[in-house]
Amino acid sequence: MDADSRVTTVSEVPEDGTFLFTVMEGFDEREVVLTKLTDGTVEAYLNYCQHWTDVRLDKGSGGTVRDDELVCTRHAATFRKDDGVCTHGPCEGAVLETVDVTVEDGAVYLTDDDYRFDHVGQASDIDLSSGGRIGFDGP
Repeated sequence: MDADSRVTTVSEVPEDGTFLFTVMEGFDEREVVLTKLTDGTVEAYLNYCQHWTDVRLDKGSGGTVRDDELVCTRHAATFRKDDGVCTHGPCEGAVLETVDVTVEDGAVYLTDDDYRFDHVGQASDIDLSSGGRIGFDGP
């Protein structure tokens, strides 16, 4: 595996939460969550609820996991960790968007050709409406 695509180790992925990392899709940042299954394997999903795509499952401190399901804390929607299917909530039946990863020698690698690994943690969102780089203070 390519060292540039190495995300983390399997042991760093919590069983009762998620591990957040950022990928690049062209020039756009996207957040991805890793979740560990009961058999020790991992799955990766884009970090947003299927009900409202601007709502993150992991806001930077680990996503909520209950009974082997990821929980959207805004809508109480639940998604199975193993296949991303929503089992309860306003988007019941919808499926989280998967991101391809591979485990080799205890390390997790990004193997999805649509994305390039950027860094561990949140995307560097810039909110230009609240004191961004350019001020638009009028009289």
